[in-house]
Amino acid sequence: MADSQVLKLNIVYLTTEAVPFAKTGGLADVCGKLPSVVAQSGHDCAVIMPAFDSIVRSGMPLEQTDMSFAIEMPGDRIVGGRVLRSHLPGGDVPVYFVDQPQYFSRPSLYGDKHGDYRDNAERFIFFCRAAMEVMKRMDQPVDLVQCNDWQTALIPALIQSDTNGAHGDERLPADTPTVLSIHNLAYQGSFPAEDFEATGLPWEQFRSESFEYYGGLNFLKTGIVTADHVCTVSPTYADEIKTPLHGCGLDPILRSMGDRVSGIINGIDTDIWNPATDPHLARNYDVRTWEQDKQENKLALQSELGLPSNPHVPLIGLVGRLADQKGWDLILPVIREHLREKRPTQWAILGSGDPAIESELAWLASENPDQLAAHIGFSDALAHRIEASSDLFVMPSRYEPCGLNQLYSLRYGTVCVVTKTGGLADTIVDTNAESIANDTATGFHLRAYDAAALEQAIGEALRVRFHEKEIWKNIVERGMRCDWSWGASASQYVELYAKTISLKHSPSESSDALARQ
Repeated sequence: MADSQVLKLNIVYLTTEAVPFAKTGGLADVCGKLPSVVAQSGHDCAVIMPAFDSIVRSGMPLEQTDMSFAIEMPGDRIVGGRVLRSHLPGGDVPVYFVDQPQYFSRPSLYGDKHGDYRDNAERFIFFCRAAMEVMKRMDQPVDLVQCNDWQTALIPALIQSDTNGAHGDERLPADTPTVLSIHNLAYQGSFPAEDFEATGLPWEQFRSESFEYYGGLNFLKTGIVTADHVCTVSPTYADEIKTPLHGCGLDPILRSMGDRVSGIINGIDTDIWNPATDPHLARNYDVRTWEQDKQENKLALQSELGLPSNPHVPLIGLVGRLADQKGWDLILPVIREHLREKRPTQWAILGSGDPAIESELAWLASENPDQLAAHIGFSDALAHRIEASSDLFVMPSRYEPCGLNQLYSLRYGTVCVVTKTGGLADTIVDTNAESIANDTATGFHLRAYDAAALEQAIGEALRVRFHEKEIWKNIVERGMRCDWSWGASASQYVELYAKTISLKHSPSESSDALARQ
């Protein structure tokens, strides 16, 4: 097979989130950037996603297409839809939106304060079926489909089961190669068996080889067993999900797949996350000027948050969801101890999530305004300033498929304290005698998952900061020089696409499919 760099592929990305159109987490960052970077290397890419209300608020231009369809749903209902089109920012990668207000014109993407929307199974089965219709009517054949998370994970099975579409004999070839990307295995899309009816397929296809899982319908399991390849967002997470601890009940299936499961670290947008040009900062800086300029940013942030201005006090930053997964059962005891003992540290926290954690942080901040500032909610600008101003960034996740904040921290010269799991293990090199000697250290690992280990790791990091200044300088600057841009990750994805296509087809078929220029 020819070198994947000279082959032109037609790749379709199916997702429910992509920046700037819809976002609840890291999935949006991946799908808002990866297709554009892959397209820049010479491939044709397109994105298909639901027309959530947020696409209008994105400010991106929207246009109607001549694509519309009607899909038969349970209860002899015919549900129609149309397709809108825009493009990803900074390029010409088209984004096709499945517009069906009954399903997608809602205040949020997946649920409200009462929990998940009760009809989520029907909503995303409809989306998958509608995406099939869009792919059938694209201008050129689809070489590979990349699905993302449970909401799109029925697509590989639907492709294999497809006989015809809403428009006569149109169909996707049953051997169309598919890749399923798992961004977080804990979210699987599990529903009662009766929701299978919405697929429009005969009940004899509700089998353990595809849709059925312990008597119910499990979207993610369906995708895992029917996709040609499963890709996670870090190599370590790809190994972890094959274990009972992190496999969320699917580990036996994932273990059985062998090398059909792999991991590729997410990239970050280095145009947006760049301390040298970041418009949100009080002072821009780079690897040559960070020592003075990070202090200036710290002073500005301390003033903004109402903390005492002191460039020498260690500022510990946290940005993200307030949830057990992120290690808050460790973080809160450590914060309480620092506050109780009046440790010479300050904490800057930005996030939202668990109401109990939100309430405790708000109370602790009100009682200890000189040491703790907690912003409940989200502010992109404040997130940038916390990354730029902090000395340490604490991220003791219980599990972390990839993680992005540690990558932002590295770029901004903020040293991370992390658990050795998933993408954190793959991106942060622990500071120890060996890594110091071979110039690879970029952060600090917890020795165990408990509050004492977190306190010990923070203590060791602060010891190095104050008493091993040259080592600290090397750790900071080594992290800032790391390249976590999307270029390297996109190249790995293209190699995976080419390999998947090659294994899916016979050699002659692969040559025909991949030789199109």
